[in-house]
Order: sequence, then C-alpha cells, then structure tokens
Amino acid sequence: MKSKKPLLIRLIVLFVIMLIAFIIGWARDVIDFDNLEETFGEFNGTKLLCLICMIAGVLFVETLIVIVLDLFKPENHRARSVLSIISSMLKYVTAIVILCWGLSILGANVSTIVASVGILALVIGFSAESLIADVVTGTFMLFENQYNVGDIVEVDGFRGTVTNIGIRTTSITDPGGNVKIVNNSSMQNILNRSNKTSRSICNIGIPYATDLEGLEAEIPALMERIYAAHPDVMKAAPRYLGVQELADSAVVLRFVVDVDENDIYSGARLLNHDLLLGFRKLKVEVPFPQLDVHMDKQ
Repeated sequence: MKSKKPLLIRLIVLFVIMLIAFIIGWARDVIDFDNLEETFGEFNGTKLLCLICMIAGVLFVETLIVIVLDLFKPENHRARSVLSIISSMLKYVTAIVILCWGLSILGANVSTIVASVGILALVIGFSAESLIADVVTGTFMLFENQYNVGDIVEVDGFRGTVTNIGIRTTSITDPGGNVKIVNNSSMQNILNRSNKTSRSICNIGIPYATDLEGLEAEIPALMERIYAAHPDVMKAAPRYLGVQELADSAVVLRFVVDVDENDIYSGARLLNHDLLLGFRKLKVEVPFPQLDVHMDKQ
C-alpha cells in the first residue's frame, strides 16, 4: 500500500504556490511588471503569473483526485483494475491539459498548431508503433477482463500478483517483493492462476515394509484431522491419490488439497508437516535415502 504522506505534501506545496501567485497578482501595484515586459516582450508578468497558477492548479486537482481514488479499497479485482487504469490515464490527461492551456495562455492558437502538426503526428505515430500497441492492448485487456489487479498470473515463467495496470505497462510483484514491469503488448500467453481453485501437492514416502492396505484404511481419518486443523487455508479435506512412484528407498504416496492460489505454498507446507507427524503417530516412519553395502567374505 502506497503512503499518502508524499501526496499530501505535494498537495500542500501546490496550494502554497497558487496562494503566492494570487497574492502577487493582487499586489500588482507594488511590483514593477514593466521590467518583466521589457525583458520578455509579450511574455509579460501577467501571463507568467497565469501560467504558474494554471500549472499549480491543474496539478493540485490531479493530486486531489489521486488521493480520493486511494481512499477506495474495493475487494473486487475488477474495480481495482478500473481505478488503476484511471490513475494511470490521469497523468497523461494532466500533461495534455497543461500543454494546451499553457500554449493558450502564452497567446498561441492551439487549434492551428494541432492542424499544422497533423502530418508530423502521423509520422511520429508510425515510429511509436510499440507505444500505440501498448495502449490499445491495455484497453482491450480491460474490456476483455483477461486479468485484474490482485490476480496471480504467470508470464514467461515469472509468477506474481498484478499490483498495477497502467495505460502502457503492467506491474507484477512476486512473493519476494521483486517487481516486473511488462509492456501491455508483451502480456501474451498469460496464465491467470486466480481464475480457478489451485491445488497444493505433497509427495511423501513410506518404507517398502509398511502394511500399505492397513495404512490406507487410516488415511481418511487423518485427512479429516488435517482439514479440521487448517480450515482457513484448505477448502476441503486433503485427498489421497495413491502410489505415485516406487522409488529406490521408499514407496511414494501423493496427496493433494484444494486452496486459493495465494495459499498454494503455505498449503503444501502445512500438508507436508501434518502428514509427517500423522504418519509417525501411525508408527510409519518416513524413510531417508540409504545405501546397502554387500561385502564379499573372500
């Protein structure tokens, strides 16, 4: 969660700048603006004050909107994605408003400028093909609901939680806190692991000498005890799938349990822990790799 303190400080600073600009504007009779007009020509003191006040005002409104958006903490992943897109779009809108309004304050005809640079914009558009692709892809992903903020996804082997969806990029944070920023146009072949219930898997070995049929008769009660101990992580009682492998030193049994994707690793750890202790209580010790050495008596 981002701290609101920097945003509040920024809001106060912008407010102070606007206040100072208004005070200077009211004190025109005291300040000699003729000197500024002689120095900068048409770029006089009044335009300078208006420009400063406009920039501070637009940034003030943008910061205020960001603070208000941060107050909303929806549980729904879709709603969080929409807020993330709005916050990202707000930065671009702010920059465009400041540019166009600033040119207008300085006396430029914005409509004429836009019309005159139409061909140039077309050329730049072709050169910025990847940028346009990022924006278009991000828009389609939002409407198609491929993934949302809070979903756990896997992209090119990187697994993490989507923490931010912007106009151009998507931020993914793994359990270690590492953040991967991916261009929206590169978000292909995504594995969204939040769409369905996940499974934690445990493979545990038992000695070959174990009475397998007798152990299997005890397993259902053990599964119910494990589930009763961890209902906050496990969605149902773990399931015994049978013999997974005949390994060198053990008969490997496989168990699975349904969990949320957020709990897939903690579910596996709990299952490993409780199965080990449960088997020991049933007098079944989990074997470790051993090496038998046969000596020739000659």
